[in-house]
Amino acid sequence: MIRVLALMLMAAPAWAEEVMPSIVAPPEEGSVSTADGLAAWERVHEVVSHPRCANCHVGGDHRPMWSGPEYPQARPHGMNISGGDSRMGIETLPCATCHITGDSLESAPHAAPQAMIPWQLPPVEMAWYGLDGAAICRQLRDPATNGGRDWVELAEHLRDDASHGGFVAWGFQPGGGREPAPHGLQAHIDDVLKWGAAGQPCPE
Repeated sequence: MIRVLALMLMAAPAWAEEVMPSIVAPPEEGSVSTADGLAAWERVHEVVSHPRCANCHVGGDHRPMWSGPEYPQARPHGMNISGGDSRMGIETLPCATCHITGDSLESAPHAAPQAMIPWQLPPVEMAWYGLDGAAICRQLRDPATNGGRDWVELAEHLRDDASHGGFVAWGFQPGGGREPAPHGLQAHIDDVLKWGAAGQPCPE
């Protein structure tokens, strides 16, 4: 058993130590107070509204955004980029033309971002760029607009995407001198679970 575990660790990608382990350990439902749930939501909102997360959570125009401290003002992605109905840009210019799918999350400053899964925009029903915290909260607790997930499955989605070196992992470790999303992956998963155990309360 120890030998198998050692081989698994040797086979893990180099970035894994930085984004793993991330675990989903749900508190008992109802064990977190509404006040603590709302406090957890505020931290969740700081993550999902951060440019590393929000810039691709766009609506039916399929146009990712450029925003954040490196931009004087928010604006649509340069070069008239559109994800199209495919949300991968295959109708015009695929995201993968510039956004690299590689074997790590590392990228040099001013180089194209690199993740370990093919680049694409999230489903249009998960658009929240520019929405306030209350609206995003209602969206994320509604299975019709969150990918059909309950609160535990939302946390599992974060863990599972990150385990493949996907965009969740990239958001916390974007490389190239980019500002990462705050708090860290495990803290974000824990806050989603605290919010869920409190009944997914939303600010007024």
